[in-house]
Amino acid sequence: MRPAVAVAVIIKKAGRVLLGGRINKTEEDYWQFPGGHLEFGESVEVCARREVLEESGLQIENLRIGPYCNDVFLSANKQYITLFVIADWKSGQPEALERGKCRRWDWFMWSDLPQPLFQPTVTLLQQGFDLDDFS
Repeated sequence: MRPAVAVAVIIKKAGRVLLGGRINKTEEDYWQFPGGHLEFGESVEVCARREVLEESGLQIENLRIGPYCNDVFLSANKQYITLFVIADWKSGQPEALERGKCRRWDWFMWSDLPQPLFQPTVTLLQQGFDLDDFS
């Protein structure tokens, strides 16, 4: 089985970042940035805008390509390469538009993220990612 490519979008607004309370059928619910699978022929930036709009209804701007991580989910027999994109909030109020996947969206201070976090976000933090580098 080959790894899949995902895009996760770190949206910044007034010193906070957006995280969704995700629903996971096999494990504990967790917090995750908006995002999803990169579609064939799609650029990372187009994927980021599409996923954010589909999941939360938000418009974003000033997209910057961030780091990536490589996570293996043994229990699901999957491997994901997650490409992180940093973006600024442009407009809209976050809504849980994909009710079967996300309970709600909330804004959090980077220094006070909720727990538990989705594994790619944990990996990102373990790699020493500094959000201030993407002002």
